[in-house]
Amino acid sequence: MTILNLASNNPLIDGRQSARALLVRKGVQILLHEMRHALLPELVLANGRRADLITISEKGEIWIIEIKTSIEDFRVDRKWPDYRSYCDRLFFATHKDVPLEIFPEDCGLFLSDGYGGHLLRDAPEHRLAPATRKAVMLNFSRAAAQRLMLAEWAAGKTFDDM
Repeated sequence: MTILNLASNNPLIDGRQSARALLVRKGVQILLHEMRHALLPELVLANGRRADLITISEKGEIWIIEIKTSIEDFRVDRKWPDYRSYCDRLFFATHKDVPLEIFPEDCGLFLSDGYGGHLLRDAPEHRLAPATRKAVMLNFSRAAAQRLMLAEWAAGKTFDDM
């Protein structure tokens, strides 16, 4: 069952993401879904930054995955260290045409082809403080519930259609 409306008014595909970034995202989402993570793309954090992907593992670990599609994309983006304050583990995700050695060793690394992903390097753990964990979980939960409700409304079904 599709729960997201892929029409042009979809806030998760707002034109800022390139086709290549969406391809990388999809492959990583497939892998993380298989790993039994709950995922949200494009979540705005308390500092105003937007995480490309944020996940919660079965154990309650919070991961943030920053998607990079070129050397230049990585080089010009200096906001990614700000994500560490909102996750237990920080990762990058990319595709085969980006040299893997550009990514910092103190972050995990995913490789994606759009049909799946591979975890090439695990990220070191830096556990969140309990108050921060609670705030991130609340933000994640509220955003997920809001998106689900909006997707249901966008489907245009009424109680008579059920």
